[in-house]
Amino acid sequence: MARDDLSVSDPLTVTGSTPLLDGARELGPYKLVGLLGEGGMGVVYLADQTAPIRRRVAIKVLKLGMDTAQVVARFESERQALAVMDHPNIAKILDSGVTPRGRPYFVMEVAHGTPITEYADTHRLGTADRVRLFVDVCRAVQHAHHKGVIHRDLKPSNVLVTVGETGPLVKVIDFGIAKAVGLGLTDRTLVTQAGQMVGTPEYMSPEQAEMSGLDVDTRTDIYSLGVMLYELVVGALPFDLSAKPGYVISHLLREKETPRPSTRLTSMGDAVDAVARCRGTTPDSLRRELKSDLEWIILKAMDKDRTRRYETANGLANDLERYLRFEPVVARPPSPAYRARKFVRRNRTAVAAAAIAVIAILGGAAAAAAGFVHARREQLRAERSATTAERVADFLVDIFHVSDPGVARGSTITAREILDRGADRIRTDLADQPAVQARMMRVIGDVYRQLGLYDEALDLLAGAVAVAERAPDPREAGLAVALRRLGVVLRLRGDYAGAADAFERALLAMAADGETGTVEHARVTIGLANVYLDLGRRDDAEPLMREALAIQERVLGASHQDVSTTLMNLGIMYVQQRNAAAAVPYLRRSVEIDERNLGNDHPDLAYSLLNLGAAYQIEGRYDEAERVYRRAHSLWLTALGPDHPNMASVLNNLGEAYWGQGKYEDAESSLVRAMELKGRTVGRDSPSMANTLKALGNVYRDQGRHADAEALYVEALGIRDRHPVRPVELGELLEDYARLLEQTGREAEAAGLRRRAAENAAGAAD
Repeated sequence: MARDDLSVSDPLTVTGSTPLLDGARELGPYKLVGLLGEGGMGVVYLADQTAPIRRRVAIKVLKLGMDTAQVVARFESERQALAVMDHPNIAKILDSGVTPRGRPYFVMEVAHGTPITEYADTHRLGTADRVRLFVDVCRAVQHAHHKGVIHRDLKPSNVLVTVGETGPLVKVIDFGIAKAVGLGLTDRTLVTQAGQMVGTPEYMSPEQAEMSGLDVDTRTDIYSLGVMLYELVVGALPFDLSAKPGYVISHLLREKETPRPSTRLTSMGDAVDAVARCRGTTPDSLRRELKSDLEWIILKAMDKDRTRRYETANGLANDLERYLRFEPVVARPPSPAYRARKFVRRNRTAVAAAAIAVIAILGGAAAAAAGFVHARREQLRAERSATTAERVADFLVDIFHVSDPGVARGSTITAREILDRGADRIRTDLADQPAVQARMMRVIGDVYRQLGLYDEALDLLAGAVAVAERAPDPREAGLAVALRRLGVVLRLRGDYAGAADAFERALLAMAADGETGTVEHARVTIGLANVYLDLGRRDDAEPLMREALAIQERVLGASHQDVSTTLMNLGIMYVQQRNAAAAVPYLRRSVEIDERNLGNDHPDLAYSLLNLGAAYQIEGRYDEAERVYRRAHSLWLTALGPDHPNMASVLNNLGEAYWGQGKYEDAESSLVRAMELKGRTVGRDSPSMANTLKALGNVYRDQGRHADAEALYVEALGIRDRHPVRPVELGELLEDYARLLEQTGREAEAAGLRRRAAENAAGAAD
């Protein structure tokens, strides 16, 4: 078996004393440092280049005794294959030549890193992050194919990962048995002898396993990529080929059905627990992740019939990116029902809310609404007439009729356009049915809110409250729910007094209807508690939080998602008090429940991560804070896009974590972007904006940009004066500004700010 298994996973680990090459310790401008390792046909040395530039390199030289025509041809093929490629994810060739004794060699960059599977396990990457990393591998292989080179030995040890300034960096190495496609890479003939297996059996395509070597094209690399992806996400290879003779391996690869990844995971027994831990998840969550479009993608890449595989590595990469974006994938049969499910998955917030509305309005699907406690009571009591149901159905059909090809006429219809159409029609078509109208306004208003469209949300939710109040039965029209959702939007916009009024009115409405002690009552209570915290009314907030938690644990159980949210809010309360020791246990429990219930790649997990990071930051653990912030950032960037208002929060916190570590350029970039997003959503005069202004002021102060810093502190202080809430944050702003004044020799002004900070702290304590 001709194999070249060399991979340089640790370039600093060399073997033995300084080696000799053809009796010398130097090869032209290269001074040998040590022996890195050897493969089937080459020896690799670590060397220092002295001219024309100084750098550390790897030199691969044909092994002594390997000077057959076939091996020389294969070695020269690798050398020339690397020479024609220029890609950030492929190890670069720097020089080439022959030794004094005529042995071919080439010089290449030292490929730092660890095999991709080992890197992913060590860093406990979730399935989505593993897929994102693997997309870079596909792009590198596509580049090689574009240059006319098939790798033919793709496997984890030939795909190394290192951590660079911008994150993990993939390097594909070792084109030792590459085969040229349509290019004369060498004047020697590169022929594989009949019956000689070239490659690594576990990652070999069925056509490679035939051992003819005469009918291998780029799709053999696609198969190997599929096997690598299988191992990367499952934690095991599809077939156990250890200690099997070549003819058995060939038969298995060509004839045996590839086990589905989810089935392979199930067959692993107790080992599945360790696999799940390496992915930061549970066995059940991992099975659900695998039994998805990802499974279809892997099986298409590994199809025995290469005509049914992806045509290109880019095709595989593109389908993986569709999977990450919850879009329909090429690998799965595109039935109408399947495409509908993918639309729901991509727009789960909007569709879930719309589904609740339709179910509640038509009143005929109690089972589907069972998961929504706040809607169930309304449904059980509501008696909808056939006329009302028919009218609502017609209304909904008309809204979604805009997506019909005959109406769209080739244009792309967005979910936003459908929502806007629905919002307009609600105000006119349902005016004679106030209960239905209020519900539809409430639901679509909440969808706008979750999309970050706060102005549109406020308009519809305020309208829902007004209509519900005029309805013959305000309770049936969902007045309390509309008030709660209105309170949420007002709080997001920084109108804390208005939000408190909405939540308090919701509690009064629920008390009048005998709806206390319910899950919806707990949600309203939490909303009011959060606003009280915003207003600095800590003593009023804490008992409300604990009351809500007791209701939820009694009604829903200790591991319900609503319990996670309340635990997170309790943690936030202590974070705002700068009591990290009290906050961390609540926030860690919230993260654990989220990971168990939602999985490691659900965007809602980012909320608890964001607040856990804030607790770490208070303790000065900025590196740990950065780690969880970056995880939250990745979740929201994938699910919500770069311009969603939520991104402002995580960018703000990331900026502060960078600042705490002295990474001032990164901090400035994150905070400026956070300011841009907040300016478009909550406005320049919101308390939230004051936080970002202060954080950026700290960055400029510590960079010595005193004038820039002071301008930001002054603006932030003006906002705090106009919105006198959260005394702790005001005190921190005064202290940070005072430090700037001291640095610029203005001690008297600094003392004045510190006196004000002390008065503020005393007032907060009272």
